[in-house]
Amino acid sequence: MPEPARAALLVTCLVDLFRPSVGFAAVKLLEQAGCTVDVPRAQTCCGQPAYNSGDRADAKAIARQIIAAFAGYDYVVAPSGSCAGMVKVHYPELFADEPAALAQAQELAARTHELVSFLVDVRGMDRVAAHWPHTAAYHDGCSGLRELGVKEQPRRLLASVEGLTLAELPGAEVCCGFGGTFCIKYPEISDKMVTDKAAEIAATGADAVLAGDLGCLLNIAGKLSRRGSSTEVRHIAEVLADMTAEVPPIGAPANPSPAPRERVASPQGEPGEGARSSRQFAPSPRPSPPVGERGF
Repeated sequence: MPEPARAALLVTCLVDLFRPSVGFAAVKLLEQAGCTVDVPRAQTCCGQPAYNSGDRADAKAIARQIIAAFAGYDYVVAPSGSCAGMVKVHYPELFADEPAALAQAQELAARTHELVSFLVDVRGMDRVAAHWPHTAAYHDGCSGLRELGVKEQPRRLLASVEGLTLAELPGAEVCCGFGGTFCIKYPEISDKMVTDKAAEIAATGADAVLAGDLGCLLNIAGKLSRRGSSTEVRHIAEVLADMTAEVPPIGAPANPSPAPRERVASPQGEPGEGARSSRQFAPSPRPSPPVGERGF
């Protein structure tokens, strides 16, 4: 096991608002990998929607806030290839004409990682203690695959999950049609792409589909639901952290509430103003308050 490290969790907007359990799963996995985890309360959106829409001024303003919020940590980890890619690849591009800010962006980029690739490539994790008796297809999110090279790492850890059989998706590397603002700008094309993806998932015979980006998963889950499919849709972190019994699949009704359990989500320590907090975790499909209001 590598030396202990201080890691800051970049929660991401979608995780914060739609699937907080992914954040809790990420914290659990990072702690298992020997990290002390902090959740900086000053964090906001990474700025990707503004950047993708051509709003460079707002994207820069958001990036400056993220750079400040995550200063001083050994690592910054996001349970999303899309958001990690924004910080790692596009922040330096944003500040190419500002030498001082560029140096800060490059320094942050060097410390920023997608969750599963961080666990495997940086922390040396090669197996997890998890049980999930399903046959699952895995979808490779575009940003994680093409910008960060996330491909083999999730499959390596999933191979160690007891009871899990991976059914390789023929079009695993093909976009699901979400693409952030793409699905808003080109809804007909987006719908055709996710329809094809849903058909490919069904053809594998898998009873579940996993991915590392919540945007992709929400898109796929919506289409599968409209098709009347019973296929489970989950973020890979929930499976690797052995938390599938605690939270229903994406889009499914909430389980009868179990007795809440205490979780420590944000260890005390500067920088980032992350505070150690004892929290009661009872999964709910309802949107949660923004990061700034609850520290996670």
